[in-house]
Amino acid sequence: MPCQNDEHAAGQNFMNQQIAKSDTMNNIKNITPAAAFAMTKKGALFVDVREPREIARKAFDVPDIMLIPLSTFEQRFQEIPVNRNLIIVCNSGNRSLTAGRLLLNRGYRKVVNMQYGIVGWDKEGLPIKRKPQRNLWSLLLQMFRNMS
Repeated sequence: MPCQNDEHAAGQNFMNQQIAKSDTMNNIKNITPAAAFAMTKKGALFVDVREPREIARKAFDVPDIMLIPLSTFEQRFQEIPVNRNLIIVCNSGNRSLTAGRLLLNRGYRKVVNMQYGIVGWDKEGLPIKRKPQRNLWSLLLQMFRNMS
């Protein structure tokens, strides 16, 4: 089973190769988390390119979001509606920039990259869904219950 960094690196390398092959290198507009949040209020669609295990730990709490990991983005990008305003997001803004450029090179025009990813989103206090943290006491109680 590949480790998280291997999956990420493979996906990133593949996407970079695809972009390098493109005849037209489009620049993608970068926006702040606050601007992205405002766009969601106007119907923009978030496209989160993080891996499922990352999303399980911390996710954007927005009304309209698609989850397409960068590792499968090339095979699945056609699932993304062309006519919607799209905000491409990830953990820190790097993978989303790669995915956003690919979309621009495939004919999508309403695409922006959210700078700083979920890290910046969280720092700005914007809505997050977190995996519930269990305290030591509840873990011990569960262990003892399972033993009986």
